[in-house]
Amino acid sequence: MTDQKYPEPTVGALIFNPKGELILIKSHKWFGKYVIPGGHIELGETMEHAVIREAKEETGLDIRDIEFICFEEFIFHPSFYKKSHCIFFDFSCKTDSTNVMLNDEAEDYIWTKPEDALKLDVEPSTIRTIKTYLKKKGK
Repeated sequence: MTDQKYPEPTVGALIFNPKGELILIKSHKWFGKYVIPGGHIELGETMEHAVIREAKEETGLDIRDIEFICFEEFIFHPSFYKKSHCIFFDFSCKTDSTNVMLNDEAEDYIWTKPEDALKLDVEPSTIRTIKTYLKKKGK
């Protein structure tokens, strides 16, 4: 059972370093699978501001060149630690740093090429977002 009354809007960030590598984080909320940084949009906050804030909170990275990739419905999927109905708005962006400082939502991280990320233990909706990004970029 869930206390949610409405779907929750959330953002996710495919963050690329200067080498074109993507950061993935391992999170207990996703049963140790790799995901992209992200979280809920706060009341009165734009999606762009939310993705900037969430990237900073979860990785310590400042991001720029934010581009919308896709949205996805996430309804009570068992890959998440609690029963939740979210609408993910995922973006790609760049960072000039690789100095990562994880918050308590993540246990580990990896920088990888997006094509190689698909070979890792990645949460299903993150896989779809990466594939959509690669398709849009013609890769």
